[in-house]
Amino acid sequence: MKKDNINRREFLTRTAKIGAAGMVAPALLTSCGGKKNTPLRAEGTYYVPELLDKAVDGRELKVGLVGCGGRGSGAIQNLLHAADGITVAALGDVFADRLNGAREMLADDYNQNVPDEACFIGFDAYQKVIDSGIDMVILATPPAFRPDQFKYAVEKGVHAFLEKPIAVDAKGFRTCMAAAKMAQAKGLSVITGTQRHHQRPYVEAFKLIQQGTIGQITGGNVYWNQGQLWYREREKGWSDMEWMIRDWVNWEWLSGDHIVEQHVHNIDVFMWMTGMIPVSATAFGARHRRVTGDQYDQFSVDFDFGNGVHLHSMCRQINGTSTNVSERINGTKGYWDSSDHTIRDLEGNIIWQYKEDPAFQQNDPYTLEHVDWVNHIRKGTAHEEASGTAQSSLAGVMGREAAYSGQTVEWEQISAADLDLMPEKLEIGPMDMSKYKVHVPGEA
Repeated sequence: MKKDNINRREFLTRTAKIGAAGMVAPALLTSCGGKKNTPLRAEGTYYVPELLDKAVDGRELKVGLVGCGGRGSGAIQNLLHAADGITVAALGDVFADRLNGAREMLADDYNQNVPDEACFIGFDAYQKVIDSGIDMVILATPPAFRPDQFKYAVEKGVHAFLEKPIAVDAKGFRTCMAAAKMAQAKGLSVITGTQRHHQRPYVEAFKLIQQGTIGQITGGNVYWNQGQLWYREREKGWSDMEWMIRDWVNWEWLSGDHIVEQHVHNIDVFMWMTGMIPVSATAFGARHRRVTGDQYDQFSVDFDFGNGVHLHSMCRQINGTSTNVSERINGTKGYWDSSDHTIRDLEGNIIWQYKEDPAFQQNDPYTLEHVDWVNHIRKGTAHEEASGTAQSSLAGVMGREAAYSGQTVEWEQISAADLDLMPEKLEIGPMDMSKYKVHVPGEA
């Protein structure tokens, strides 16, 4: 791929919908010398959500939940807070205890009683949930299963919320991109769990960056450094498959490793804000103190976006180390920093800082993304975010494979790769655990 063509590629066409909330102050539309900013992208070529406190009223909607663990249970609550007139009509999970926990919570806290005949257990539960007559589905299983579930939902004409990441390998990426294109053709609304797209300070900064406030993009830094994430010790009676799924966040084939599962948020912010796709990745990583699984616990990646633009990506999950979850984007006229939600000029002077608008009562991005989802469904205005999130997920995969192999990996190479992490058989039982080893850079 020619580097001089990369930055001009647009995989996703967005439409603008800029509301009155958070309008840019006139002073920010000009540089210090009084010259008008040159927009990064033309208005009308990118999407800005309408962040209302609550979704508009409209027709009753039936929703199904696939994946009833912590994130799935949280997502269904976010939806119920985001909109009235929502009925939880079906639940699905591989494990009965997970499903029953979500079912009890919905009955006790929200008076949402899901009947026995609408509760499905097993690897095919997602099909039964989607086939149950619902309008919309939340897909919150471990991300390895997301591509096939998304594809099925689109085939059946069901609006989908996809928790991030939405792919852990190249095959999954291509499945999601094809499904996203089909969703567009069918007029479906698809929202993803990259919630920064619905977080008020991020959205306001996004608008300013598109309007040229920091100038042309020159590079950036993104971080997700924290302590060790959760893990599950194997319990008596658990088969190999059951243990891996219950401990999914520590296994590459299920989560994509934490550079994909968690750090995708930060990588996605840079790609969303700039509209760029990386050309290649050179990386290193290591495993020092992880307790279970086959993943690394730290990565450092140099993403080359072409034309001299580089992004340094860093993520770590090790107890006792410094924490940092933030993004910074540099431009020819200044830079944006999410750690304090400011834009500064090249001398470090603050020229914009986000301040909450008291007119808004709902500031939780996990809820606001569902407000946006329901609004599109009820208004009949199709919108899909899966394409962008699939690209961000693949960027994480590219960084992971660069670190695992010790080789520079190119976007064209990884997007077309024969990389499929899914086991041949999906069933609760024994697996060939010798396949799941920690990668050593420099080996085949």
